[in-house]
Amino acid sequence: MRIIFFGSAHFGTLALKALIKSRHELVCVVTQPDKQKGRHLQLAATDVKNTALASGLKIFQPENINSKESEELLHSLDADIFVIAAYGQILSQKILDIPKIMPVNIHASLLPRYRGAAPINWSIINGDKKTGVTIMYVTRKMDSGPIIMQKEVRIEDKDTAVSLEEKLSICGAGLLMEALAIIDSRNYRLVEQDEEKVIYAPKMKKDVGLIDWNTSAVNIHNQIKGVVPWPGAFTSYRKKLLKIFQAQVLPIFPGYKPSPGQVIRADKHGIVVACAKGFLEIKELQLEAGKRMPAQNFIIGHRLVAGEILGENK
Repeated sequence: MRIIFFGSAHFGTLALKALIKSRHELVCVVTQPDKQKGRHLQLAATDVKNTALASGLKIFQPENINSKESEELLHSLDADIFVIAAYGQILSQKILDIPKIMPVNIHASLLPRYRGAAPINWSIINGDKKTGVTIMYVTRKMDSGPIIMQKEVRIEDKDTAVSLEEKLSICGAGLLMEALAIIDSRNYRLVEQDEEKVIYAPKMKKDVGLIDWNTSAVNIHNQIKGVVPWPGAFTSYRKKLLKIFQAQVLPIFPGYKPSPGQVIRADKHGIVVACAKGFLEIKELQLEAGKRMPAQNFIIGHRLVAGEILGENK
C-alpha cells in the first residue's frame, strides 16, 4: 500500500521506522515546520523529520495542513492510507477524504479513555495501572473514530511520562503493522467507541505542575512523574520557585502532626515533606536560578532544616 505518514513528536518515530522497513511504499512524511528552540532560538527539526531525513524520504512541512496547497500535494501522491501519530495539527474532512482506503491514527491510550493531546501524562497523574495503544479510523471529531485494534500496556510504579511514552511507542509501532496487514487484506472490523465512557486528556499547561501539599503523597508522587519533561513539578521555597524531579512516598510517621508542606526531616537520605495524607521524600530538586542536584547537596548548599514550609509563597 502507498502510505503518507503524519507525525512530529518522538512518539511517532518508531512507527515511522517500522513503516520504512515494511513492504509498504512510504511516499511522503508530513511533519510540523522547524521551530526555534533553546536559549539561542536556533531552528530545530521535529524528531520525525530527523528520522525521515536519515532515510532520504520526501518531507512536507506545511504551516497549515488544510491549505489548498497541502490538499493539492496530498492528492497528487495517490495514497492508499494516511498514518497519523502525534502530528500536531487537526486534519479537515477534505484532507481525511484523500486516501483511497482510510486515514488511521496511533493513539497512546485505550480509547475512549483519554481522548486529547496528553493521554500519557494524565494516565500517570491519575495513578492508572494500565493504559495502551489504539489504532483507529480517523474522523473529524478528535479521537472519536471507530477502533480497529487495541493493545494493553502495564504502567509500573517507576514509570514516568517519558518512560511510558517509550513503551507505548514500541507497542504502537508493532500494532500499526498488525493493523495495516488486516486493512490490506480487508479483514478488519470497525468498533464504535462507547461515548458514555469518554475521558479527556487536555493539553499540558504550566499550572498542572504546581504541587498542592494539601493532597496525598501518592497523588503528588504521581504528579511529579506525570508532568515530565514539561511543565515539571514545582512548589516554592523562600519565595523562589523550586522544581522537584524525583521523590518517593514514605509510610506514615506515628506521632507526627505537621502542616502540609512542612519539612519534617532533612538528611543524607532526602528531604521529607508532610502532605495532607502521608509523607513525600524528595530525592532530586532545583531552586530557581540554581542547578539540579540531589537532596543531600541541596540541604548543605541552602541550609534547609526541619520545620521549614514549602509552598507558602506561590
